[in-house]
Amino acid sequence: MKILLLGANGQLGRTFVEDGGLAARSELVVATRDGTLWNGERAEVADLATPGWDALLERVRPDVIVNAAAYTAVDRAEQDEALATRINGQAVGELGAWAAAHGALVLHYSTDYVFDGSASAPYPVDAPTGPLGAYGRSKLAGEQALRDSGADHLILRTAWVYAPHGHNFLRTMLRLGAEREELRVVADQLGAPTSTQLIVRTSLALLDRWFAHPDARAELRGTHHLVASGHTSWHGFATAIFEEAHARDLLSRMPRVLPIATADYPTPARRPAWSVLDNSDTAQKAGFALPDWRNGLADVMEQLAHRTH
Repeated sequence: MKILLLGANGQLGRTFVEDGGLAARSELVVATRDGTLWNGERAEVADLATPGWDALLERVRPDVIVNAAAYTAVDRAEQDEALATRINGQAVGELGAWAAAHGALVLHYSTDYVFDGSASAPYPVDAPTGPLGAYGRSKLAGEQALRDSGADHLILRTAWVYAPHGHNFLRTMLRLGAEREELRVVADQLGAPTSTQLIVRTSLALLDRWFAHPDARAELRGTHHLVASGHTSWHGFATAIFEEAHARDLLSRMPRVLPIATADYPTPARRPAWSVLDNSDTAQKAGFALPDWRNGLADVMEQLAHRTH
């Protein structure tokens, strides 16, 4: 079996590579936008912004395509929706078309931004979508294009993703917390911070079940919510980050974290106020409970502390 991992330099793609689970299960081919991994190693070139990128699929001929590539600049997408849609929408349809013609499975990642955030209970998979901005529209277009392609697929919607590497809220907070005595953080947007490690672990479990139990494919095929359990606000997440960091000597002192409203921190793109996704169906299909978001945070902070000390 051969697996092609797209977006190997991103937060999620890098975690897939470092985890080693894909490579242990198959021949793994990794691809990045420029053909180089973060550690300097060579990779295949897959720039999803460029028409014709999918010639790579014909050359590699994967049995599974793990699409961890995406346009994720939420605010910039408001001025650059055509490029966001090219990468998050049209290119996903192209890989779906190839997979459908060649009997390959597509594992694709989507987002809470496909919803409008007006709910007050965790969103089930079949809840009506209604993106508030360009990024959400582009990701929803990718979901629909993949479904319409007829390819076997698993669409895994996640939210509030972070890792010990890359650009994310956790790493930004650690940097600002070391520089400032006081931070103001939005407290009226709610979601479940989800580590890339949890996404990788659950993705591998779903892949294993797909190949070990062909009779389960009908219930696995389709869309799932892959997020940590529980929920908090960005303010609550920031506070927890500083508590964990201070306990591990990653920060010498705890900055004050003041709660503010979304209206006090205007951004070009509107964010969903409620990004809590119902993950119970995914837990059942993966075969294990998805842990509380605090567990993932503790694990990532342990990694960072180990690297530092």
